[in-house]
Amino acid sequence: MSKAPYVPPQVWRHEAPSGGEFANINRPVAGPTHEQPLPLGEHPLQLYSLGTPNGVKVTILLEELLALGHTGAEYDAWLIRIGEGDQFSSGFVELNPNSKIPALLDRSVEPALRVFESGSILLYLAQKFGAFLAEDLATRTETMNWLFWQMGSAPYLGGGFGHFYAYAPEKLEYPINRFAMETKRQLDVLDRRLAECRYLAGEAYSIADIAVWPWYGQLVRGHLYSAGEFLSVQDYPHVQRWAAEIAGRPAVARGRRVNRTWGDDGVAERHRAADLD
Repeated sequence: MSKAPYVPPQVWRHEAPSGGEFANINRPVAGPTHEQPLPLGEHPLQLYSLGTPNGVKVTILLEELLALGHTGAEYDAWLIRIGEGDQFSSGFVELNPNSKIPALLDRSVEPALRVFESGSILLYLAQKFGAFLAEDLATRTETMNWLFWQMGSAPYLGGGFGHFYAYAPEKLEYPINRFAMETKRQLDVLDRRLAECRYLAGEAYSIADIAVWPWYGQLVRGHLYSAGEFLSVQDYPHVQRWAAEIAGRPAVARGRRVNRTWGDDGVAERHRAADLD
Protein backbone atom coordinates (compact mmCIF):
# COMPACT_ATOMS: atom_id res chain seq x y z
CA MET A 1 0.00 0.00 0.00
CA SER A 2 1.42 3.36 -0.99
CA LYS A 3 1.78 6.15 1.52
CA ALA A 4 -0.75 8.95 1.41
CA PRO A 5 0.75 12.10 -0.13
CA TYR A 6 1.86 14.78 2.27
CA VAL A 7 -0.49 17.74 2.53
CA PRO A 8 1.00 20.82 4.22
CA PRO A 9 -1.04 22.14 7.14
CA GLN A 10 -2.55 25.59 6.92
CA VAL A 11 -0.13 26.80 9.61
CA TRP A 12 3.20 25.00 10.15
CA ARG A 13 4.20 24.25 13.75
CA HIS A 14 7.26 22.50 15.12
CA GLU A 15 5.50 19.60 16.83
CA ALA A 16 7.99 16.76 16.31
CA PRO A 17 11.67 16.29 15.39
CA SER A 18 12.21 16.26 11.66
CA GLY A 19 14.49 13.23 11.76
CA GLY A 20 17.94 12.89 10.25
CA GLU A 21 21.42 13.34 11.64
CA PHE A 22 20.95 16.88 12.95
CA ALA A 23 17.35 16.64 14.20
CA ASN A 24 18.41 17.08 17.83
CA ILE A 25 19.75 20.59 17.22
CA ASN A 26 17.19 21.93 14.75
CA ARG A 27 14.65 24.44 16.10
CA PRO A 28 12.59 27.26 14.62
CA VAL A 29 13.82 30.03 16.95
CA ALA A 30 17.12 31.84 17.46
CA GLY A 31 18.98 32.83 20.61
CA PRO A 32 21.03 30.89 23.18
CA THR A 33 19.92 27.68 24.83
CA HIS A 34 22.45 27.86 27.67
CA GLU A 35 24.91 30.17 29.36
CA GLN A 36 28.50 29.46 28.42
CA PRO A 37 31.23 32.01 27.68
CA LEU A 38 33.63 31.34 24.83
CA PRO A 39 37.25 30.51 25.68
CA LEU A 40 39.97 33.00 24.77
CA GLY A 41 43.56 32.27 23.75
CA GLU A 42 46.64 34.42 23.46
CA HIS A 43 46.49 35.40 19.80
CA PRO A 44 44.79 38.44 18.23
CA LEU A 45 42.45 36.28 16.15
CA GLN A 46 40.09 33.89 17.90
CA LEU A 47 38.27 31.44 15.64
CA TYR A 48 35.34 29.31 16.76
CA SER A 49 34.63 26.65 14.21
CA LEU A 50 34.45 23.05 13.00
CA GLY A 51 36.27 21.48 10.07
CA THR A 52 33.28 21.52 7.73
CA PRO A 53 33.66 23.11 4.28
CA ASN A 54 32.61 26.51 5.63
CA GLY A 55 35.01 26.26 8.56
CA VAL A 56 37.88 25.05 6.37
CA LYS A 57 37.66 28.16 4.20
CA VAL A 58 38.84 30.32 7.10
CA THR A 59 41.59 28.05 8.41
CA ILE A 60 43.00 27.68 4.89
CA LEU A 61 43.15 31.45 4.49
CA LEU A 62 44.75 31.92 7.91
CA GLU A 63 47.40 29.30 7.12
CA GLU A 64 48.01 30.92 3.71
CA LEU A 65 48.46 34.32 5.38
CA LEU A 66 50.91 32.88 7.89
CA ALA A 67 52.82 31.22 5.04
CA LEU A 68 53.22 34.68 3.47
CA GLY A 69 54.75 35.98 6.70
CA HIS A 70 51.74 37.83 8.13
CA THR A 71 52.44 37.19 11.81
CA GLY A 72 49.32 39.13 12.76
CA ALA A 73 47.30 36.25 11.34
CA GLU A 74 48.30 33.95 14.23
CA TYR A 75 45.15 32.47 15.63
CA ASP A 76 43.53 30.21 18.18
CA ALA A 77 41.02 27.80 16.62
CA TRP A 78 38.50 26.58 19.18
CA LEU A 79 36.29 23.58 18.46
CA ILE A 80 32.54 24.16 18.23
CA ARG A 81 30.74 20.82 18.36
CA ILE A 82 27.63 21.63 16.37
CA GLY A 83 26.16 18.18 16.97
CA GLU A 84 26.20 18.93 20.70
CA GLY A 85 24.77 22.43 20.34
CA ASP A 86 27.89 24.46 21.22
CA GLN A 87 26.78 27.06 18.66
CA PHE A 88 23.78 27.88 20.86
CA SER A 89 25.83 28.93 23.88
CA SER A 90 25.40 32.51 25.06
CA GLY A 91 29.01 33.29 24.15
CA PHE A 92 28.71 31.99 20.60
CA VAL A 93 25.35 33.66 19.97
CA GLU A 94 26.88 36.95 21.08
CA LEU A 95 29.56 36.47 18.42
CA ASN A 96 27.16 35.16 15.75
CA PRO A 97 23.43 35.66 16.34
CA ASN A 98 22.78 33.20 13.51
CA SER A 99 24.44 30.33 15.48
CA LYS A 100 26.45 29.02 12.52
CA ILE A 101 30.16 28.29 12.30
CA PRO A 102 32.63 29.78 11.65
CA ALA A 103 32.79 32.94 13.76
CA LEU A 104 35.83 35.14 14.33
CA LEU A 105 36.80 37.63 17.03
CA ASP A 106 39.52 40.12 16.10
CA ARG A 107 41.14 41.51 19.25
CA SER A 108 43.87 43.38 17.40
CA VAL A 109 41.52 46.36 17.15
CA GLU A 110 39.73 48.35 19.83
CA PRO A 111 36.97 47.61 20.41
CA ALA A 112 37.29 44.00 19.30
CA LEU A 113 35.32 43.13 16.17
CA ARG A 114 33.10 40.13 15.60
CA VAL A 115 32.99 38.73 12.07
CA PHE A 116 30.53 36.03 11.06
CA GLU A 117 29.54 34.29 7.81
CA SER A 118 32.46 32.58 6.12
CA GLY A 119 32.46 34.83 3.05
CA SER A 120 32.50 37.92 5.26
CA ILE A 121 35.43 36.50 7.24
CA LEU A 122 37.40 35.78 4.06
CA LEU A 123 36.82 39.28 2.75
CA TYR A 124 37.64 40.85 6.12
CA LEU A 125 40.95 38.99 6.44
CA ALA A 126 41.94 39.59 2.81
CA GLN A 127 41.38 43.32 3.23
CA LYS A 128 43.04 43.42 6.65
CA PHE A 129 46.24 41.81 5.40
CA GLY A 130 46.16 42.95 1.78
CA ALA A 131 46.45 39.44 0.36
CA PHE A 132 44.54 37.11 -1.98
CA LEU A 133 42.36 39.98 -3.18
CA ALA A 134 43.62 41.94 -6.19
CA GLU A 135 43.86 45.72 -6.12
CA ASP A 136 42.94 46.27 -9.77
CA LEU A 137 39.22 46.80 -10.23
CA ALA A 138 38.58 44.14 -12.87
CA THR A 139 40.29 41.25 -11.06
CA ARG A 140 38.94 42.31 -7.68
CA THR A 141 35.41 42.40 -9.08
CA GLU A 142 35.81 38.97 -10.68
CA THR A 143 37.06 37.63 -7.34
CA MET A 144 33.98 39.03 -5.62
CA ASN A 145 31.75 37.57 -8.34
CA TRP A 146 32.96 34.07 -7.59
CA LEU A 147 33.05 34.57 -3.81
CA PHE A 148 29.39 35.55 -3.83
CA TRP A 149 28.62 32.81 -6.36
CA GLN A 150 29.84 30.32 -3.79
CA MET A 151 27.83 31.84 -0.98
CA GLY A 152 24.66 31.65 -3.07
CA SER A 153 25.31 28.28 -4.71
CA ALA A 154 26.72 26.04 -1.98
CA PRO A 155 23.46 25.85 0.02
CA TYR A 156 22.03 23.87 -2.91
CA LEU A 157 24.99 21.51 -2.68
CA GLY A 158 25.11 21.25 1.12
CA GLY A 159 21.64 21.83 2.55
CA GLY A 160 20.07 20.55 -0.66
CA PHE A 161 21.94 17.65 -2.26
CA GLY A 162 24.13 16.76 0.71
CA HIS A 163 21.25 16.72 3.16
CA PHE A 164 18.90 14.56 1.12
CA TYR A 165 21.61 12.27 -0.28
CA ALA A 166 23.63 11.73 2.91
CA TYR A 167 21.77 12.87 6.03
CA ALA A 168 17.99 12.68 5.59
CA PRO A 169 16.24 9.85 7.47
CA GLU A 170 15.05 8.32 4.19
CA LYS A 171 16.10 8.53 0.55
CA LEU A 172 13.56 10.56 -1.41
CA GLU A 173 13.73 10.52 -5.19
CA TYR A 174 12.41 14.00 -5.96
CA PRO A 175 14.74 16.11 -3.74
CA ILE A 176 17.80 13.97 -4.56
CA ASN A 177 17.14 14.30 -8.29
CA ARG A 178 16.36 18.00 -7.99
CA PHE A 179 19.53 18.88 -6.10
CA ALA A 180 21.76 16.45 -7.99
CA MET A 181 20.72 18.23 -11.19
CA GLU A 182 21.54 21.62 -9.67
CA THR A 183 24.88 20.41 -8.29
CA LYS A 184 25.90 19.10 -11.70
CA ARG A 185 24.85 22.38 -13.30
CA GLN A 186 27.06 24.24 -10.82
CA LEU A 187 29.98 21.93 -11.55
CA ASP A 188 29.50 22.68 -15.24
CA VAL A 189 29.55 26.43 -14.48
CA LEU A 190 32.89 25.95 -12.72
CA ASP A 191 34.31 23.65 -15.39
CA ARG A 192 33.55 26.14 -18.15
CA ARG A 193 35.18 28.94 -16.18
CA LEU A 194 38.26 26.91 -15.30
CA ALA A 195 38.68 25.93 -18.96
CA GLU A 196 39.41 29.62 -19.55
CA CYS A 197 41.84 30.38 -16.73
CA ARG A 198 43.99 28.79 -14.07
CA TYR A 199 41.98 30.09 -11.10
CA LEU A 200 38.48 31.41 -10.71
CA ALA A 201 39.37 35.11 -10.83
CA GLY A 202 42.05 34.69 -13.48
CA GLU A 203 45.69 33.68 -13.22
CA ALA A 204 46.11 34.43 -9.49
CA TYR A 205 44.93 32.33 -6.55
CA SER A 206 42.43 34.29 -4.46
CA ILE A 207 39.79 34.13 -1.76
CA ALA A 208 37.39 33.01 -4.48
CA ASP A 209 39.33 29.74 -4.83
CA ILE A 210 39.64 29.44 -1.06
CA ALA A 211 35.85 29.79 -0.72
CA VAL A 212 34.91 27.38 -3.50
CA TRP A 213 37.51 24.62 -3.06
CA PRO A 214 36.32 23.16 0.30
CA TRP A 215 32.92 22.51 -1.27
CA TYR A 216 33.37 21.76 -4.97
CA GLY A 217 37.05 20.85 -4.96
CA GLN A 218 36.53 18.35 -2.18
CA LEU A 219 33.41 17.03 -3.91
CA VAL A 220 35.25 16.17 -7.13
CA ARG A 221 38.15 14.69 -5.12
CA GLY A 222 35.74 12.27 -3.43
CA HIS A 223 35.91 13.82 0.03
CA LEU A 224 32.36 15.17 0.31
CA TYR A 225 29.23 13.02 0.78
CA SER A 226 30.95 10.04 -0.96
CA ALA A 227 29.00 11.17 -4.00
CA GLY A 228 31.70 11.28 -6.68
CA GLU A 229 30.49 8.26 -8.61
CA PHE A 230 26.82 9.23 -8.24
CA LEU A 231 27.51 12.69 -9.69
CA SER A 232 30.02 11.46 -12.32
CA VAL A 233 32.58 14.03 -11.18
CA GLN A 234 35.07 12.76 -13.77
CA ASP A 235 32.99 14.68 -16.31
CA TYR A 236 34.54 17.95 -15.06
CA PRO A 237 38.26 17.74 -15.96
CA HIS A 238 39.02 21.42 -15.45
CA VAL A 239 37.53 21.38 -11.96
CA GLN A 240 39.56 18.23 -11.29
CA ARG A 241 42.78 19.95 -12.43
CA TRP A 242 42.08 23.03 -10.31
CA ALA A 243 41.05 20.98 -7.26
CA ALA A 244 44.23 18.88 -7.38
CA GLU A 245 46.47 21.94 -7.73
CA ILE A 246 44.92 23.66 -4.72
CA ALA A 247 45.02 20.45 -2.66
CA GLY A 248 48.79 20.40 -3.21
CA ARG A 249 49.36 23.73 -1.48
CA PRO A 250 50.97 23.16 1.96
CA ALA A 251 48.80 25.81 3.64
CA VAL A 252 45.66 24.14 2.28
CA ALA A 253 46.81 20.78 3.63
CA ARG A 254 47.32 22.37 7.05
CA GLY A 255 44.11 24.38 7.04
CA ARG A 256 41.88 21.45 6.19
CA ARG A 257 43.09 19.57 9.29
CA VAL A 258 42.10 22.26 11.79
CA ASN A 259 39.00 21.67 13.96
CA ARG A 260 38.53 18.20 12.48
CA THR A 261 37.32 15.52 14.87
CA TRP A 262 37.25 12.74 12.26
CA GLY A 263 39.86 11.08 10.10
CA ASP A 264 43.45 10.22 10.92
CA ASP A 265 45.01 13.66 10.50
CA GLY A 266 42.51 15.97 12.18
CA VAL A 267 43.52 18.44 14.90
CA ALA A 268 40.57 19.32 17.12
CA GLU A 269 42.04 22.66 18.20
CA ARG A 270 44.94 24.73 16.92
CA HIS A 271 46.65 27.27 19.18
CA ARG A 272 50.17 27.34 17.69
CA ALA A 273 51.83 26.24 14.47
CA ALA A 274 53.38 23.22 16.23
CA ASP A 275 49.90 21.76 16.75
CA LEU A 276 49.92 20.82 13.07
CA ASP A 277 53.36 19.19 13.09
